Amino acid sequence: MPNLLNPLLAMMVLTFVVWVWMYARRLGYMVRHGIDPQEVNTPQKMALRLPESAEAPSNNLKNLFELPVLFYVICLTLLHLGWVNGGDVTAAWLFVALRAGHSLVHCTVNLVKVRFVFYLLSSLVLWFMLATLLRRVLTLG
Repeated sequence: MPNLLNPLLAMMVLTFVVWVWMYARRLGYMVRHGIDPQEVNTPQKMALRLPESAEAPSNNLKNLFELPVLFYVICLTLLHLGWVNGGDVTAAWLFVALRAGHSLVHCTVNLVKVRFVFYLLSSLVLWFMLATLLRRVLTLG
């Protein structure tokens, strides 16, 4: 069986990297500017006090708990049912690579048009993965 576990784990590692990046940017900014954590105890207060460059990783981390959740479910379903093939693994790696590109752009230069291309392409790969899974399920019934 082709290995779908590797891209699944890679997506988790990407989420961890963005999480670390978020805290490094936020805490670094707060320490350098003497911001008391209590002054930014809500997302709204945080957004008012920190610049976009310090908040972008936080926004990206939130994105990594939106559509990628469906990616995890699709992969785990395929693994559980033993339905993994080479096309699934290729699509999964493509999704991870596109999401990594999205995260890199979002957390650095934040060029919306470039970020959107990564988002759109990764979403199309994800919808393809879902359609493929649904087709397999429906042909069994």
